[in-house]
Amino acid sequence: MIFRRWFISFFTVMLVVKSCSLFAQEIPYGVPVQAWADSLGNHRAIIQVDKNTDAVEVKIEWRRRDNDADKKAIIITDENGKLVDNIFRIDINREQGDFVFQPNNGAGKYYVYYMPYKGKKNSGWWDGDYLKVENGPDNDWVKKHALSASAGVQHNLAKATVIKIESRTAFDSFYPMEVCATAAEIKELNIQTTENYLLFPEDRKYPIRMTTDLPYRWIENKHTKAFKGQAMRNEYYAFQVGVYAAKKDLEDVTVSYKGSNKITCFNTGGIDYEGKPFTKKVDVQKGKVQALWFGVDISKDQQPGPYSFTVTISPKNDLPQTVKVTLYIEDRISEDRGDSEPWRHSRLRWLNSTLGIDDKVVAPYTPLQVKDRSISCLMREVKLNEKGLPQAIEANKKSVLSAAIQFLVETDKGVEVFKPSSFRYTKQTGGKVSWVAEAANNSISLTSNGAMEFDGTMDYDIKVKAQTGVQIKDIRLEIPIAKQTAQYFMGMGLPGTYCPSLYNWKWKGPQDSYWIGSVEAGLHCELRGATYSGPMLNLYHPAPPPSWYNDNKGGFTIQSSTNEVLTTTYSGERKLNAGDEINFQFRLLITPVKKLNTEDQFTNRYYHNGNKPAPAPDDLSSGIKIINVHQGNPINPYINYPFVAVDSMKNFVDKWRKKGFKVKIYYTIRELTNQVPEIWALRSLGTEVLSPGSGGGYPWLREHYVDNYDVQWFNPINGYESCDAAVLMSGQSRWNNYYIEGLRWLVKNVDIDGLYLDDVSFDRDMLKRMRKVMDEVKPGCLIDLHSNTGFSKGPANQYTEYFPYINKLWFGESFQYDTMPPDNWMVETSGIPFGLMGDMLQGGGNPWRGMVYGMTARLPWSTEGVTCDPRDVWKIWDEFGISSAKMIGYWEKDCPVKTSNPKVLVTIYKKEGRSLISVASWADGPTNFLFQFDWKSLGVDPEKAILVAPEIKNFQHYATFNPGDPIPIEPKKGWLFYIQEKK
Repeated sequence: MIFRRWFISFFTVMLVVKSCSLFAQEIPYGVPVQAWADSLGNHRAIIQVDKNTDAVEVKIEWRRRDNDADKKAIIITDENGKLVDNIFRIDINREQGDFVFQPNNGAGKYYVYYMPYKGKKNSGWWDGDYLKVENGPDNDWVKKHALSASAGVQHNLAKATVIKIESRTAFDSFYPMEVCATAAEIKELNIQTTENYLLFPEDRKYPIRMTTDLPYRWIENKHTKAFKGQAMRNEYYAFQVGVYAAKKDLEDVTVSYKGSNKITCFNTGGIDYEGKPFTKKVDVQKGKVQALWFGVDISKDQQPGPYSFTVTISPKNDLPQTVKVTLYIEDRISEDRGDSEPWRHSRLRWLNSTLGIDDKVVAPYTPLQVKDRSISCLMREVKLNEKGLPQAIEANKKSVLSAAIQFLVETDKGVEVFKPSSFRYTKQTGGKVSWVAEAANNSISLTSNGAMEFDGTMDYDIKVKAQTGVQIKDIRLEIPIAKQTAQYFMGMGLPGTYCPSLYNWKWKGPQDSYWIGSVEAGLHCELRGATYSGPMLNLYHPAPPPSWYNDNKGGFTIQSSTNEVLTTTYSGERKLNAGDEINFQFRLLITPVKKLNTEDQFTNRYYHNGNKPAPAPDDLSSGIKIINVHQGNPINPYINYPFVAVDSMKNFVDKWRKKGFKVKIYYTIRELTNQVPEIWALRSLGTEVLSPGSGGGYPWLREHYVDNYDVQWFNPINGYESCDAAVLMSGQSRWNNYYIEGLRWLVKNVDIDGLYLDDVSFDRDMLKRMRKVMDEVKPGCLIDLHSNTGFSKGPANQYTEYFPYINKLWFGESFQYDTMPPDNWMVETSGIPFGLMGDMLQGGGNPWRGMVYGMTARLPWSTEGVTCDPRDVWKIWDEFGISSAKMIGYWEKDCPVKTSNPKVLVTIYKKEGRSLISVASWADGPTNFLFQFDWKSLGVDPEKAILVAPEIKNFQHYATFNPGDPIPIEPKKGWLFYIQEKK
């Protein structure tokens, strides 16, 4: 717990703020040895009453950030925790609290809690608020002491002394960077300076937190144009400069340097998540503060001693100012650039990383092969026509298309005919092949930029340019799917289902894609061009791609004929003037993305327990191989930032590795915990990384973030004083780069075996980078993906582009297994059409139906009060040796076992001489069925054959049947049979 140790040690020194009132004193700030109950709030003043008296006045210079201090309760207790009843308010504001109270225990210490709250710490959210103003004091006591707020300070009363201001924990503290300067102090500062803006260089130990207030520290230390720090050789050294716009708005603030070319300002630009350089415009409103974070790349060869350079801050509308920076370089080398100590902020350089952005091929994929206009990858091949569009697509040697994909432009004259003029490859590597094709007629030209990658993904960007003014009736994408392939469909408003013969859809969210196909071959199509093109979760609902949407004139249709199913994405009518250009973007992914690995499914079983990640002794004999460490527990406490408890995580990984288990952790992007050491640097980037919002939520967020954040996940952590209070992230940002570097660091330094992803928001390019980084450090790392269908509204479609890089699915939360038809099971849950397999979740799943798709629940995850326990089914797996069997499902033409009842489906796990048969019913009530066997394929003598249903707890009773016997089956249930010869 490196970060926590630093934070606590930082507060072992007592530091003071001088009061400027007639109660003049120095007020130290600190943290108690043991935290008090958080219902009293996170902040208190300790005061001393020197003599027994019935009324004492105290003035606390608390210098708060909240603007409604007068609306919050004050709670006063004596040293024994007994409440003070009578409190008379003289003046309560954000700068100070002046009040009189009745000491109920005479002379001694009293504790003033001035931001108390009440709330429920539910897992997932915090429900509560600050306490309203306390009840007024007893009238007789008020009259006795002639108390009156209008009378001001009561000089005839005893005066209490403020001994100390404390925060409940070091993490809750306002000191020093959120202890506010008063309005009078700021006014005096502004009067004293002749400059329109002031610079305040700051050490990385004191991240600038406030944008609308100045810290009192700056009043004491004064503004300066020099900074001194201490660094190691090979360290990436971070520091800040606070820009305070004292007298005017500052426009377009830029930075420049002299004396070093190894400096980065993270606020003025960097490298985006696609690896492209960008700049940011930095404006500072009058009265506001902008923190500028800098990083200095110090080499191993840097000579010890002073290392100096200058940083010049240049607003467009004011004179530049220069800060002289002197770093004293120690004669020791940082082996990891400083990354193992998060307080150093060396990891900020990760924001600009390009790690994993390349064309390298990752396993199990093979380099692309190009021959003329044919491009092949693992299991799939595409033939392009002279317009650069697929003429034919094959997967598993099965035709996906019935004819070429068409991009059509229709006018009043009909569908325009374009004459191809060129086709050329612009890039050919093993990982990516790109091309451009051009075609035109007298009124319109088309430029098609296409690319195919090693995982079977194809990207298109087609530019339509008007040569003359033209009235467009429609521009559309037609994909004709071979009839035998178009068995299933999902997306564009439809759940996973059998492919409809006719369907019409208009743009509404969250949808921008669809998949159509079979278990053997299929095609996923995503319509692109929106501001965000990752999974359309509840948190991310961007406007549709404008070219396709076209002010709601666009839409989507399915039309079926004898030999094909035609999917059409249309955009509707529009007027193009001469020279107008419009781009249509789409992405295709050919499925399945890899060969189905049933051995992995039945061998690598998951242990997944949120609060207690360590398996119990009784679980170890169940055949589990992989431990998922969820967030929200002492091993991995804070959501999406697993660097806080690195020591405990490393110990956990080492312990279970020695026992033969792999360990994966929860680490994703969507929301981000408040426990991130670099959180203030991220806040200084505006809404680049952290999404804007209306604020609120857990008191820590209200007290420190204050405003402009979107509340998300909340979780109290057993054994930790600080709770996990997360906020929403802004979709694609430089945090993606940080995440990739962080992943490499975790695999290398903690030795994790992969990731558990839970409803994340990044795109397939991130998955590709993740896979590359993990394979580079530790080949064989695993990724499994979880989703809640109530959250992601059809996760199999939302996450199809992830599938080339995923090892396993856990699409189960909110899934209603007992009501889902077989087509929905197949498409949205099983993963089978994509070359993947999955596990069940909600309520333990339906174990009978799950086995038809090779699925069980995970041990020992519980939902709806049901603890998932697949161990008795796993025992049958092991007794039978299912990992070496061939899985043949009802969806395959050569399945050697069928049933007489179309509502009763069967999958066989085939071995020579003995097979395991899984049967499940989708009938509405009890029914019977007969088996139909291909005895030759089974290798079993029908005269000697017998069906044996072994006893399986909570699954089935022991039973035997002859092959021709009618077999009863209950609704929503099924059987597991051995088919074998009688002994």
